[in-house]
Amino acid sequence: MHTSSDCLLLGLLMSSFLLAVCRTSGGEAFKPNYDESKVPPYTLPDPLTLANGEKVTDARSWQARRRPEVLGLFQTHVYGRSPGRPMDMTFELTSQIRDALGGIATRKEVSVYFTGRKDGPKMDMLIYLPNNAKKPVPAFLGLNFGGNHAIHSDPGITLSRQWMRDSKEAGVVNNRATEASRGKEASRWQVEKVLQRGYALATIYYGDIEPDFAEGWKMGVRAALSPKGADTAFAPDEWGAIGAWAWGLSRALDYLEADADLDAKRVAVIGHSRLGKTALWAGAQDERFAITISNDSGCGGAALSRRAFGETVERINNAFPHWFCGNFKRYNLKEADLPVDQHQLIALIAPRPVYVASAEEDRWADPRGEFLSAKHAEPVYRLFGEKGLGVEDMPPVNQPVGDTIGYHIRTGNHDVKEYDWEQYLKFADRHFGR
Repeated sequence: MHTSSDCLLLGLLMSSFLLAVCRTSGGEAFKPNYDESKVPPYTLPDPLTLANGEKVTDARSWQARRRPEVLGLFQTHVYGRSPGRPMDMTFELTSQIRDALGGIATRKEVSVYFTGRKDGPKMDMLIYLPNNAKKPVPAFLGLNFGGNHAIHSDPGITLSRQWMRDSKEAGVVNNRATEASRGKEASRWQVEKVLQRGYALATIYYGDIEPDFAEGWKMGVRAALSPKGADTAFAPDEWGAIGAWAWGLSRALDYLEADADLDAKRVAVIGHSRLGKTALWAGAQDERFAITISNDSGCGGAALSRRAFGETVERINNAFPHWFCGNFKRYNLKEADLPVDQHQLIALIAPRPVYVASAEEDRWADPRGEFLSAKHAEPVYRLFGEKGLGVEDMPPVNQPVGDTIGYHIRTGNHDVKEYDWEQYLKFADRHFGR
């Protein structure tokens, strides 16, 4: 978002690469645990017990007393505190085509100027609307990894002009998107399927908000919105990159509220992997999101930290030191000391529907830990009279379970598949009354 010298950028990229090396704090290679018998004994924090030891027993007490307490703990110890909506933020519809994708969709591109200045920080949103659906329509909203042009081969999508995710791996300082990258993530988005079911799809390239490497914040919103810019020294409880990306999702929802073609009260926020962590944090903080969907989000997302199965708190902090707030590093190899665990993150979404998905081969993300996290969020949903998973044990592969909390583990690896989207669409149909 901000211009910098090539030399500075190259140094930042190299620094990020070195930090991402898979090492423990002692210097030896990290070896993940994939043996259930070696999961350490643990006791989860009770989502219904206040800091003073008192139990909340009804939905009103949860909303007024316990929910703010739990949210504050995640802000302080995991994701950091984020600012609200900028007062001067503006939107600009930069293109609108009503016969996109062979006539089945209207394609919009919208620039969100965070400070109201066209030469300031911004993100570009791509929106597809189904032409055969009555407006306003519900929507799926999520960040993408490769640029808006990567979600579909549609030649009308503007190529991203921001830092691209593979810049540091390729050693390229000013890497920009090319035609060859158009549609490279199409299988993860299933655009036509979503449109055929009567939903809009809105997406933003996450690198627009903050480039994903250790010093990337100096080119993103965290520097742009700070009075000291790239010289900012963040407090241990201030937002990291996941906080910044989640903040961007809320700013996208701000736009959806202003677009008469979209039903902003029926928006499902969705994300995969690190962006699944982001979707959960966005849904937990911003109660305007009607549904929250986490796909293979793992450590720092849906998986219980205390299980230390697959990716751990220490490993994720060493490899990606920019994702979480500074305080989270205090819990490297000390997960039991965390005042929260990820079942409480899911509980923060109550009583709104939430869906957690895993993949059988994605042991790094701890599928069982993701299931257990959803399961242990049920007591909070029960306060609202809402049903949870409806099962005691983890279901077999490709057998979705749940009501207001949904879950499945499918065959395959760490990815978003057509099977996943089919479950998310069914879940949204049910909860949006379609």
